[in-house]
Amino acid sequence: IAEKFAAIGDHLIITGRRKDRLEKLSNDLQKDFGIKVLPLNFDVRDKETVFGEIQNLPEQWRSIDILINNAGRSIRRAVHESSDRFHDFERTMQLNYFGAIRMVMNILPQMMIRRDGHIINISSIGVLANATRFSAYVASKAALDAFSRCLSAEVHSHKIAITSVYMPLVRTPM
Repeated sequence: IAEKFAAIGDHLIITGRRKDRLEKLSNDLQKDFGIKVLPLNFDVRDKETVFGEIQNLPEQWRSIDILINNAGRSIRRAVHESSDRFHDFERTMQLNYFGAIRMVMNILPQMMIRRDGHIINISSIGVLANATRFSAYVASKAALDAFSRCLSAEVHSHKIAITSVYMPLVRTPM
């Protein structure tokens, strides 16, 4: 996603938990596309850090046009095999739902002032298909999807677009 935006000349703020990978991507994007990149190393599950990082952005980076919530965690396990693993559901919801909400709630106010912006939440085709053995993941993405639909109705008059992208299964280390 970052490369696609960089290819059309957009300047980027990229976030992530793995500082080495974040810095490498930042350097590669700047070198390959000649754009400005601001890498922010934090975990969207940490409410105070998200708030601090967004509120303390340098002035030239405060006008965020597009927010893409792409952080995700998946657990592939049947519900009946999860009875002793409630923490898996909590951790999945913490990242996939609350992490995205934290980002929205910190960036939305300046979009509303400008009366412009686009929030893109990466969801899952499982929300539409009821995928077996992905109940924690699909539930968290369904919550984000419902939030997105409600938010869309609320911010439409402020010229802010909300998009959910229903990704199919993607082979990742996750």
